Amino acid sequence: MRIAIIGAGPTGLFLAAALARRGHRVTAVDRDPGPAPDGWRRRGVMQFHHAHAFRGQVPDALEAELPEAHAAWLAAGAEPIDVTLPDGRVVRGGMRSRRETFERVLRAVVGARPGVELRCDHVEAVTFDRAGRADGVRVGRAHLPADLVIDASGRAGRVTRPLRGPAAVTGRTGIAYVDRQYRLHDGAEPGPMTNLIAWQADLDGYQVIIFLHERGIFSVLIVRPVDDPDLVGLRHEAAFEAACAAVPGLATWTDPGRSRPITPVLAGGELVNRYRGQAGPDGAAHRGLIFAGDAVCTTTPMFGRGITTSFLQARELLRLLDRHGDDLDPVPAAFDAWCETHMRPWVEDHVRMDDATVRRWAGEDVDLTRRLPSDLIMAAAAVDPEIAPALGPYLGMLAGPASLDAVEPRAAAVYRSGWRPPPAEGPGRRELAEIVRGVLAAA
Repeated sequence: MRIAIIGAGPTGLFLAAALARRGHRVTAVDRDPGPAPDGWRRRGVMQFHHAHAFRGQVPDALEAELPEAHAAWLAAGAEPIDVTLPDGRVVRGGMRSRRETFERVLRAVVGARPGVELRCDHVEAVTFDRAGRADGVRVGRAHLPADLVIDASGRAGRVTRPLRGPAAVTGRTGIAYVDRQYRLHDGAEPGPMTNLIAWQADLDGYQVIIFLHERGIFSVLIVRPVDDPDLVGLRHEAAFEAACAAVPGLATWTDPGRSRPITPVLAGGELVNRYRGQAGPDGAAHRGLIFAGDAVCTTTPMFGRGITTSFLQARELLRLLDRHGDDLDPVPAAFDAWCETHMRPWVEDHVRMDDATVRRWAGEDVDLTRRLPSDLIMAAAAVDPEIAPALGPYLGMLAGPASLDAVEPRAAAVYRSGWRPPPAEGPGRRELAEIVRGVLAAA
């Protein structure tokens, strides 16, 4: 088949290579020209330089479909994460890497693959034949014919916006964050970790996270409510550094004797959770057009699930295309049904957690009249160890959010007893706001 892919981010690149491997002719169109000698700005992709996590499903997908990219990723410094199970078995838990490192490798390998054309241009529209089937894309004044069009342009893709029905799950989170990348000095040991991917601390009214990447590089995130105007000042380097020095865990990681910053402070807008299926405005999926990756499923980055959900989708789409061959008509609906079962629950999980988090930041107590959000179920394992065995499969995305249903009553009993997760050591949000105001006033 001739296949046109809108977007050459991780989802589009992976699909392009895997489809070309099956003998299809693939053109992926993206406005970004790729890395430059002085860096890669990746315009229009806010999260490109922000923190990322790569669960085991990502290297698994590369090894299955693009082993040379997996090897090149390791050569570029990506660090495998091994997990030892209670029975002693060691399994892959993921990879430590920056997204830029990952995407540089993927783009280089895919761009050299026979059957793939990476075109730097702007898709103006998806085109349809008289029967209403997508038959290609309009690139500038030219028409790129295709038997199948895949939109992997992300959640904010404008080209297909008129072709889509309303989001099934969406809403303001009330959460934003700033982050900055640092590098450990040669020979310096990493700071504290709460799991194999990150260190996290929940303070009074906000949250801080460190994601460890490759070769001693790590990202520091300060996650805040958007309705606190003082904390907007964290985007200034002096305020960010003062905040890091005031939070004990962050102070350990960012101590000048241990590490140095390698980027400016990177500010992001309000975070979004969104799930949108394949349906068009009339409620039916388009023939010959499939949405994938962030165009379907977007979750807030605190759990680092974005690349994993995208690659899970990509592998399922490949399975369906392999199964149906030249008969593409059943594929959009079948893919939509799979996403409804396997992707939508992750978005709904984040909606529950983020809403409850913002409410707690505002001083509300745990709401025991509703199902507990997943983060509170996990926190309750500190009191009831019987909850702990359910957490690994959920955190590794080997089991969906419903896997915590069996232990949710135990967690609810913990909170009914009056226990609440104690805030981590460090200034509360009001104190943090005072620190930020003081630094900026003195500047």
